[in-house]
Amino acid sequence: MSEWLESAIARAQGINDWLAPKRAHALEVLANTKWPTRKTEAWRYTPLRPVDRSQAKPASGMTDLSPLAIDNLSAIELVFVNGQFDKTQLPATLPEGLSVCLGADLGSAEQADVLSVFSTIKPERHIFGLVNDALAQDVVVVTVAEGIEVAQPIRISSLLSQGAESHTRVQVALAEGAKLTVIEDIQAQGESLNTAFVEYNIAANARLEHYRFALQTGSNVAVGGSHFNLHDHAKMTSTIVGFGSELSRLDTDIIHAGEFADAKLNAMYLLDGKELFDLHATVEHAMPNGKTEENVRCIVADRARAIFNGRIHIHRDAQKTLAELNNRNLLLSDKAEINTKPELEIYADDVKCAHGATVAQIDKQALYYLQTRGVSRAKAQVMLNFGFINELIDLMPNAALAEWIRPIIRERFAQMEVK
Repeated sequence: MSEWLESAIARAQGINDWLAPKRAHALEVLANTKWPTRKTEAWRYTPLRPVDRSQAKPASGMTDLSPLAIDNLSAIELVFVNGQFDKTQLPATLPEGLSVCLGADLGSAEQADVLSVFSTIKPERHIFGLVNDALAQDVVVVTVAEGIEVAQPIRISSLLSQGAESHTRVQVALAEGAKLTVIEDIQAQGESLNTAFVEYNIAANARLEHYRFALQTGSNVAVGGSHFNLHDHAKMTSTIVGFGSELSRLDTDIIHAGEFADAKLNAMYLLDGKELFDLHATVEHAMPNGKTEENVRCIVADRARAIFNGRIHIHRDAQKTLAELNNRNLLLSDKAEINTKPELEIYADDVKCAHGATVAQIDKQALYYLQTRGVSRAKAQVMLNFGFINELIDLMPNAALAEWIRPIIRERFAQMEVK
């Protein structure tokens, strides 16, 4: 067993709070779970040596950190600093119908409701998810009442200082007909380690607009997930933007638990140096008439490594399902590596499903053409790369976020060299 995992289990043994039944269950499952190796299919291309090498430790006390400002975005800020929820950054007054609170502050009946959902949307046997179950300090619970449309986005920021280890957990529930935008982002300094999991329960006819920005780089180790449960006629859009780090692993699970649910997932990640980014996306179509559109694009430079595992599972009762998965990858170096595995598993006979994956190199003729027209090599490279990704940025529903992320990605491209 990993030394880090042994340490995590030991630290979780003495915690006795309202989450104790869930912590105990997680520890029981962990005790019978093998540490993933190259022979473990879900971690085959993602070595976990950086986890054991990490010197990050749980931080004590609150550090003065604030999330990066985003121009023209007025969001309700939910801030975790080194794993601890900072209530002081939450507005004193929230919009009508929106509730944000720590699970520990809820009454016993409300806590029971939270526990009934806790870890039922996230896959139970995700080893870092189990560690998060056992070690998260608390659960921040976000609820939107029936029929309420919250105009202001909620931004959930996990901030880590140098050397810190953190485990954050959020549960979001949208009642029938509700509407909400949620932005998840992680900002880490230097060598740090974090797990960050969010579970979404989206009731009938509710709408969720979701973003996850995993822009930490360098020696950070980040493992987390966003997990969605869609009921009848529920609708969600999700946009993921990721840069690599020593180890970045993100899991996304979408469950069509009701009929006529609609999910769109657009993901883009850009890797350089020796960075690694692993995206696992799973869609479970359990009910009829569901719809899923999934677009994933990746650019990898230098000696970086990208992994994508996209699985769409059409259950026997999920007739009339429409599902499409498209994965396109661009290599900027002969030493860069992309491992992609799109999967369709279909047990219903009246469905329309398609999937495809491509891996290509940058068009060196186009690069040469631009240079002959007086465009510098660096600028030509940015122009060609940006065209590959910009289509997905244009699809982001929130204009302020699109305008914020565009120059960040452009700067990233400027640092990534074609070799």
